[in-house]
Amino acid sequence: MNLESPKVTVNQSAEYLFNALTQVANYEKLMPENTAKFEITDAESFIFGLKGMPEIKLRLKGSTPFSEVRLGAASDKLPFALTAKIESVSDNQAAVQLFFEGEFNAMMAMMVKGPITKFIETLANNMTKL
Repeated sequence: MNLESPKVTVNQSAEYLFNALTQVANYEKLMPENTAKFEITDAESFIFGLKGMPEIKLRLKGSTPFSEVRLGAASDKLPFALTAKIESVSDNQAAVQLFFEGEFNAMMAMMVKGPITKFIETLANNMTKL
């Protein structure tokens, strides 16, 4: 299952946005209002939970300076990746878009598509809070 957020323009440089997204503590600012839990487990991973949903542990999986930050599930039970692609618009403006890739069976994909789509859209729209 592949999903993508709308592209959002932020009044920050691509370098600033990249550096912010490689710091796991900053993801708390991006979370939706219905976040029930956010806990940093180490320098590269965090756990979050939304009301009515199971907790998910995300880990930084890699990055390409100033253009891409990749997060992935810390568990292999539900393998997925969340990638932020950053494009420089000007010296003090960048565009960011989130891409979700997950390997789910058809039943699971049907159940999670709506909530995940809404979640990545909220993360993208909250980029202005960084």
